Amino acid sequence: MLRVGRVIALPLHPRALLWTALYVLLLVGIAALTLTLGRLGVPLTRLPAVIAGAGEGTETFVLERLRGPRLAVALGAGAALGIAGALFQSVTRNPLGSPDVIGLGAGAGAGAAVTALLLPGAVPVPLGALAGSALAMAAVALATGSGLRHPGRLIVAGIGVAAMAHAFTQYVVAVLARDEASVLHSYIYGSLGARSWDHAATIGIAVALAVPFAAALAGPVAVNEMGDELADSLGARAGRTRTGAITLSVVLSAAAVSVAGPISFVSLTAPQIARRTTGAPGPNLAVSALVGALLLAAADLVVQQAPAAEGLPVGILTMALGGVYLGCLLVREWRKGVL
Repeated sequence: MLRVGRVIALPLHPRALLWTALYVLLLVGIAALTLTLGRLGVPLTRLPAVIAGAGEGTETFVLERLRGPRLAVALGAGAALGIAGALFQSVTRNPLGSPDVIGLGAGAGAGAAVTALLLPGAVPVPLGALAGSALAMAAVALATGSGLRHPGRLIVAGIGVAAMAHAFTQYVVAVLARDEASVLHSYIYGSLGARSWDHAATIGIAVALAVPFAAALAGPVAVNEMGDELADSLGARAGRTRTGAITLSVVLSAAAVSVAGPISFVSLTAPQIARRTTGAPGPNLAVSALVGALLLAAADLVVQQAPAAEGLPVGILTMALGGVYLGCLLVREWRKGVL
């Protein structure tokens, strides 16, 4: 058990440590490939020097303007989504739950559509996406009649809000001119193209501020998985823990949306991969963050380098991977006799 003061206690498991080390190595490998592959890639032998600031003109441009910020945003947004999904699934006790399910991504797309249609050039599209996600969460909280405390009502209300937001977005895209609709493209499906260090700083600060709160919630969230009555009897305060965890999950997801648009399925699959590989109980926040960062960075590497995926928004690829994962999960549960 790793303790930080009297509030934070993090359990350590040998298998989890082994998988954590493996994920870190994979993440370093994906980062190196992102920076070195392709016609504009920095040669691997030159990469340490370029990172240290001794690069030549083209090498420095690639690292500082093209691939460096994009990689940093992918890592930060992926980690944020991984933590968000782990918290959400743990407190709702639903392996198929995530902020995507309750309409955050759909609300972001609708907000971006409104911004592009009614306030072109006046309000940045990312700000519209962020406002749309906030309004979607407010609508879900109001629709449940109990805020964010009741998991069943939350998911049902979220599905309804997401459906309405998707319908509105598709209407806007259908009536907009082609040039205007192209602006919306990345904020409907999610994209890491044309990212800057400002975007990287935004998601980096959001994750850094959220980590202490997530760590403090890890213990109560793990207890909450055993049921509300037992959690309350052990002093975990199930209702308060659930509200805090879902709120933090929504904030992290909204931060990811603000820099990359609604990236689908990362927050759904990352916690499940983390839990199944480590075999450790509880939300597995650190490993979920690593897996989320790895999934998004790997998907972005594919859309940058694979000819068949060239120019594809990374959110479409993560959506496809998420669909495959859900299919495998359903087959697995069917074979176990659960379905």
